[in-house]
Parts: sequence; structure tokens; C-alpha cells
Amino acid sequence: MSTTLELPPASGAWREGDDVGRRQFVTLPAPLRLEVGGELPGVRIAYETWGSLNATGTNAVLILHALTGDSHVAGPAGPGHPTPGWWDDVIGTGRALDPARWFVVAPNVVGGCQGSTGPASPAPDGRAWGSRFPLVTARDSVAAEVALADALGVDRWACVVGGSMGGMRALEWAAMEPDRVERLFLLASPAAASADQIGWAAPQLAAIRSDPGWNGGDYYDAPAGEGPHRGLGVARRMAHLSYRSGYELATRFGRDAQDGEDPLRGGRYAVESYLDHHAAKLVRRFDANAYIRLTEMMNAHDVGRDRGGVAAGLRRVTSRTLVAGVSSDRLYPLDQQAELAAGIPNAAELQVIDSPYGHDGFLIETPTVSALLVDLLAR
Repeated sequence: MSTTLELPPASGAWREGDDVGRRQFVTLPAPLRLEVGGELPGVRIAYETWGSLNATGTNAVLILHALTGDSHVAGPAGPGHPTPGWWDDVIGTGRALDPARWFVVAPNVVGGCQGSTGPASPAPDGRAWGSRFPLVTARDSVAAEVALADALGVDRWACVVGGSMGGMRALEWAAMEPDRVERLFLLASPAAASADQIGWAAPQLAAIRSDPGWNGGDYYDAPAGEGPHRGLGVARRMAHLSYRSGYELATRFGRDAQDGEDPLRGGRYAVESYLDHHAAKLVRRFDANAYIRLTEMMNAHDVGRDRGGVAAGLRRVTSRTLVAGVSSDRLYPLDQQAELAAGIPNAAELQVIDSPYGHDGFLIETPTVSALLVDLLAR
């Protein structure tokens, strides 16, 4: 029989009082003015760094994470960090981003759940923001990260790097603050979210909101096992299918049954067990409200909004730019990266990462990604 300790928490968010791990914190000097109107007061950004800013301030690299990522780009799992760094092979001695040369900064996005202000954070009244937390767009996240850069003494990033949702934020950095971004590395991300991508997201959001434990988004006082973990798990299963390619799933699992189970008698296929595993992991380290708000951030992404269209938005970017996509990506297909490479004035030829892993290839194919990054930084 399961014990309370084995049940999923109401939220997998990092909360006040938890071990900070490698996190550092900056509180914005003023309320964050939001694109949709209104303000978000008392915004705090959690971030991690590797290396040191040089005397001329020319070696800072900003890394922006994807939907369920966070500031823990590199390093082992441990107190405060339930999983190892999600790009461990990119940062470190002798790697593409060697801390002996580069000052690497990775913030947790505002609206996230791993230390930066988000739905699980306390509002001014002391209660979790929950359902009251507003939509924060990619442009709002950049405005907050500008304050972080100022606090760190970074006037200009040597490079801004982002994949997936991180690529959306990186693109907005270059469009909003062109004088502060020298180089731009965009991975597996679009100029604007498409109907297909918004469509992929819709049933994920519906799954979370349909969970009996959702409680309209105010579930933080629920005991373990009574939060919206079922809906969040279903959302993760759907999303993970879009992150991987059909070819990989076919060659890896085929129609095999899970070990010791018979699908004809109520058991699972191996691919179902695989999705169950990823769902179970996520609900222990993520927050359902944050998943919704960040998905809505991605849906709202459009570099051309209020700028005269996508082409005009891309022309705002002056950075030396490298765009890369994954050959088997069915979530953000290559034609979207081709649009970026063609529309950004100083972009090099589109680079295709040949990988069977689908969208997640930008996280998995680190030797190829590292080589591309080293080449860009050498320009």
C-alpha cells in the first residue's frame, strides 16, 4: 500500500524554505509591467552562474531554458535540485562554455516554479499566487532578465542561447534589446507559435484544468496525492509524444509489451510505460499552474506582434545569429527555423541537426550543438 510519503505532492515547485542549492536571487527594483496590462510586484529571479565576468564585461553568455527546464543547466542532482543539469555536457572545463573563459548565466523564467516568482510563490498577501497569477509573455520575461543583467553588471551579452521556449525568449531579447546581444543562437524554435503548436497545447491545458484536484488553480494547501498531478501527468504524456519522433518510438519500442505485462489482459505496452515514467517524474518537480502559464507564454509568442508582422520583427535583430533545427522535429519543424534564418539580417545558413530524437534532439545531440556554439562564439 502506498504511504503519504510516496504520493505526489500538490506541487513540485521549489518553495520558500527548501534548500536553495546553487541558486542565487535578484529582486527587481520595481514592479514588472506586463504586456497584457497591470504589474507584477516583488518579482524575484532565481539564477545560476558558472565562471566570472571579465574586466571588460565581454564574456557573458545567457542560457534560457525550455518549458520544464530551469536554471540548473549543469551540475549533479542534490539538495535543491531534484535532477542533474539538463545541458551538462555544454558547460564545464574543456566544453563549449568553459567557465575559465565564459561567464554563463541561466535564470529560471518568471512564471516558472524553480525559484523565480511564479504561481507557487507567495503573493503580497502571503498566500500563493495560484489562480491569481497573470499571463507573463516572453517579452515580459526579457524585461525581468534585463534587470538581472543590470544587477550582474552585464551591459552586453556575448551570446544569448535558447532552445524551444528558451529560443522564443532569446529571439525576444535580440528584438527588444539589439544593442545588448552580440550573438544569438536559436535552437528548435519559431518566430511565432503556429496553429499546430497551439493545438498540441490545448488538450494539455484541458487535462490539467479537468483534474478534480485542480480547484481552479488554488491547490497549494492540498495534501499529497490530492493536487492536480493526474492532469499534469496526462499533459506531460501528450507533450512528450511531440518531443520525440515517431521513428524513434517505433524503433525503440515497436509494439512490445512492458516487461511482465500483457496488453491483451489489461497490461501496458512498453511505450505506455515510458510515458508513465516521464509523467511520474515531472509531477514531483514541476507545478501545474506554472505548466499552464508557461504554455500560454509559448502560445502567445509572436515576434511580429505590434511590430508590423514577423518579417519586420525579425529585421529588428542585429546580432550575429546562428539558427539550428532538428531534422525529425515534429513539434517545431525545420521550416520554422528556415524562416528565422532567412529573415534575420545577420543570420548564417540554417544548420540542421540530423537526429532521430525529434524535438528533444536539441537537448540530446550535445556534441553537434556544442560544435555549432563554439563556431558562433569564435566569430
